[in-house]
Amino acid sequence: MQPDRGEITLLLARWKDGEPSAFDELMPLVYPHLREVAAAYVRRERDPGVLQATVLVHELYLRLLNQKKAGWEDRRHFYTFAAKVMRMILIDHARQTQAQMRGGGQERVPLGEDLVWVTYGSPELLDLNHALGELGELDAYKVQLVELRYFLGCTEEETASLMQVSKSTVKRDLKFTKSWLFRRVHPGMVEDAA
Repeated sequence: MQPDRGEITLLLARWKDGEPSAFDELMPLVYPHLREVAAAYVRRERDPGVLQATVLVHELYLRLLNQKKAGWEDRRHFYTFAAKVMRMILIDHARQTQAQMRGGGQERVPLGEDLVWVTYGSPELLDLNHALGELGELDAYKVQLVELRYFLGCTEEETASLMQVSKSTVKRDLKFTKSWLFRRVHPGMVEDAA
């Protein structure tokens, strides 16, 4: 059963106001979705050294718990932040993997069906992170779309709802954004697979 959207927003407001019990009430409501997203990441990965879904969500939980000041405006803001934190956890893991393996012949597994040119534990994931940083300076909205859709695993409908735009706007903006990111990650290449 999906939690009431307003309930999440109310708990976020209570947490923002300094009520620690709100965090304890919030996590059981958002944990199933965050765990589902993390499990989807892990299912795509064939490397046994990859973060397990539970580990990924628990790392997110610890980082949320250690937030000095929760400044969530609403559930969209919270989920966007959670997506960014999950992305950073994956980036940190990719950096550690690269430092240990340095091209150790791992099978390349796409980040998602729409981002087949980015694989877990590869330099492309680090390049994508850098490109998202560049894009964030130009258009933070488009970075939020990517984080919600590909790192948090929201559907186009969920992304549209969270961003308060139409599904067609999400599709159009993601198409442009994927193309822009592809050109940044693979300069000079033609975008066949993206």
